[in-house]
Amino acid sequence: MSAGIPFSMACLTQRMREVFAQLPDARGRSNNQRFAMTDAALSAFSVFFTQSPSFLDYQTRMQQQQGKNNAQTLFGVHQIPSNNQIRNILDPVPAHTLFPLIAHIGDELYRNQYLESYRSINGTLLMAIDGTDFFSSNKIHCKCCSCAQQNNGDMLYRHIAVTPVLVAPGKAQAIALPPEFVHPQDGHDKQDCETAASGRWLSQWGSHYAAWRITVLGDDIYCHQPFCQRTLDANMHFIFTCKPDSHATVYEWVADFTRTGQIATLTRPQRKGKKHFSDTYRYLNDVPLRDSDEALLVNWCELITTREDGTVQYRNAWASSHRIDEHNVEPLVKAARARWKIENENNNTLKTKGYHFEHNFGHGKRHLANLLATMILLAFLMHTCFDWLDERYRAVRSALPSRATFFENVRTLLLYLPFDSWDHLLGFMLSKLNVPHAVNAPDTG
Repeated sequence: MSAGIPFSMACLTQRMREVFAQLPDARGRSNNQRFAMTDAALSAFSVFFTQSPSFLDYQTRMQQQQGKNNAQTLFGVHQIPSNNQIRNILDPVPAHTLFPLIAHIGDELYRNQYLESYRSINGTLLMAIDGTDFFSSNKIHCKCCSCAQQNNGDMLYRHIAVTPVLVAPGKAQAIALPPEFVHPQDGHDKQDCETAASGRWLSQWGSHYAAWRITVLGDDIYCHQPFCQRTLDANMHFIFTCKPDSHATVYEWVADFTRTGQIATLTRPQRKGKKHFSDTYRYLNDVPLRDSDEALLVNWCELITTREDGTVQYRNAWASSHRIDEHNVEPLVKAARARWKIENENNNTLKTKGYHFEHNFGHGKRHLANLLATMILLAFLMHTCFDWLDERYRAVRSALPSRATFFENVRTLLLYLPFDSWDHLLGFMLSKLNVPHAVNAPDTG
C-alpha cells in the first residue's frame, strides 16, 4: 500500500483478496477446478472472521432460498466450496505464504502511527514471544507435526505456534506479527522446539522490524546466551525472565554484591484501595550470563512486592540488554511484566474467546493445520484493525457489553438476513441499537 493510498479496512480487505488469489494451486490442469483458490481461502477465512463454524452451511442454504448470501456480499466468495473441498484445495498451501500479509498489516499500522502509543522502555516497542500448543492427538498427524513418545509408549503428535505480538502496559490489544511454527526441519536430526523456531523468526524477520526499535520479552527459556546474542544481532533489545535455578552464575554475582552492600536498591510504597504494599527494586549491571570467558554481560533487576505484615505477595527477576538505573528500573519492570499479555490478550483470547484456536477445523496431510491457524491469527489482527479504523464497527462494539455478545449478534444476523455490504450490516446494527450519531457516520470500511 503506497503512501498515497488511504489506510482503511477496504484497502486491507482488498490486499487480503489479492494475496489469496495468488496462493499456489497444487491442482493439475486435469483436476476438477470448479472452485477457485480465492473462493476456498476466502471461505475458510470467513468462518474465522465471523467466529461461526456453521457460517458456510447457512450461506449455502441462504443462496438456495434467497438467491444471494453473505459469503458473497461480505467476503467476495463467488462459489462456496464444501468443507472437504476447502480442506483439499488448501492442504498443499504452506502457511508462510500468508506471513507477508500479516506483516503488511503491521507495517501499515506502524506507518500510520497507530503503534506510537505502544512505545515503552527507552522508546522501544515491546514484542512478547511465546509458544502455544493448538493441536495434539495420538492418531491424527501430518508432515508438519512434532512428535514425542509418551510414557505409555504411544506417540503424541502436536502442533505448536510461536506467536510474536506487540504489547504495552495498559493496552488491551495485542498486535499479531507473523508467526513461526515448530515442525520437523529438513536436514536436522534433533527435534524442533520453541526456542529454535523463535530463532528462525529472528533470522527471517529481524531485519524487517529492526527499524521499529523492538524490545523482545520472553520467559526463562529464552534467557540463555545463544538466544540473547541472536536478539542483539537482530538489532533488538531484550528483557527475559531470569530464574535462580537456571542462572547460577548470575545469582552468584547478585549474592556477592548483596553481601558487600553494593547492589542498588529502590523502594516505593504502593496502595490498592485500603491495602498498603511496598515495591522493592534491586538491580545490578554488567552481570555475566554464564560462567565462561566469553560470557555475555546482562543487566539484572528484581521486584519484590510485600504486604504491610511483611508477607511477600510477588517476586520476579529479569535479565535485560537495557542498562538499568534508578530512573528507568520501574518502567523497565513494568515493561517486563507486560509479557503476561501474550498469555491473556493473545493466547487465551484465541483459545477461549470465539476463535477456537485449538479446534481441529481440518488437519490435512501437509500444511492445512498451520495454514488455518495462520488464518485465525489474521482474523484476530483484522478485528483489531476494524476497531481502530472503522467508526461504525467501533460504535457497535461499544454499544454491546462484550466481545462474546458482539459476535453472537453478528452470527445471528448473518445466519438469517442477507446484507449488501459490511456498511449495510453495521448500519443495520446501529439503527437497532439506537446509536444515532454513528448511524450517519461515513462508510469507513
